[in-house]
Amino acid sequence: MSSRCKAKTINKYLGASYEVLASFGHVRDLPAKNGSVDPDANFQMIWEIDPKAAGGSTTSQGAQRADRLILATDPDREGEAISWHVLEVLKEKRAIKDHKIERVVFNASPSRP
Repeated sequence: MSSRCKAKTINKYLGASYEVLASFGHVRDLPAKNGSVDPDANFQMIWEIDPKAAGGSTTSQGAQRADRLILATDPDREGEAISWHVLEVLKEKRAIKDHKIERVVFNASPSRP
């Protein structure tokens, strides 16, 4: 989930038995300086984690407390990328182990007067 507003909306649908956390957008990015790829390590990408994003300790702790993880982002390429990055960061932090991992699509329609 990328924004607090969307997280609150989803939490209303799911109820109090779920903890919905926002990733605050992009979780990590390739650094602009000093290269983004390590040619000596089979051209592995070098990622920078945004400390305000899902790599933060709050999301990691939330994932550790849960028995499953539901990734809910927008149904576009950007949303897919955010879900993938969130999952990869949580794996790197060893915040998820035997969790059941699910992916849902969340369409936020603009409110109408």
